[in-house]
Amino acid sequence: MIPAALLPDLQHMPPNAPSRIQPAPAPRALPHIDRIVLTGFMGSGKTTAGALLANLLGWRFLDLDHEIERRDGRSVPEIFAAPGATGGEPHFRRLETSALASLLGQRNIVLALGGGAPEHLGNRLLLEQTPRTAVVYLAAPFQTLLDRCAAQAADPTSTARPVLADIALAEQRFRLRQPHYQRIASHTLDTSTLAPTQISDAILNLLQARNA
Repeated sequence: MIPAALLPDLQHMPPNAPSRIQPAPAPRALPHIDRIVLTGFMGSGKTTAGALLANLLGWRFLDLDHEIERRDGRSVPEIFAAPGATGGEPHFRRLETSALASLLGQRNIVLALGGGAPEHLGNRLLLEQTPRTAVVYLAAPFQTLLDRCAAQAADPTSTARPVLADIALAEQRFRLRQPHYQRIASHTLDTSTLAPTQISDAILNLLQARNA
């Protein structure tokens, strides 16, 4: 609550005097888009820039991997490591497709995909066939992405990235996934020299320009 002493004296203000209390700026709108999906390899900025973008728009930010964990009750590494029919990559991909289909039914969201989600045809078809959805590929060279992940790994609270244990394999996955990122994207943004705030601003400017 604003203290009374700081409020304008309405009795002594001219009838047409402007208010001294300015309203908060309205969220920036994208009238032709209901949801924004961010895709790209690890380190591309999907989570950090996605949260900033959602804040700019007044939308909700969602992370597909986190949604899978919330629904399943296990972490992604635990799902991959579990034996039998309720574990392993095939089971994880089924959970992933189910979660993606559910989230694409929501409006006013910014959704960050897992790095491997576009590899699977079912996920690509969901993204391609959901109207009013902008898919943005956050692109950068592999070495740039690797350097970002290494910097993030120095933070003890950061998410573990087991794939970095084998750099050659990580680069192979990057090369295999690149065509899928490009194929599903309606927009591509080179993030190699951009900070997270610059990425979020650039995405919004790109989408507003394309939908003007």
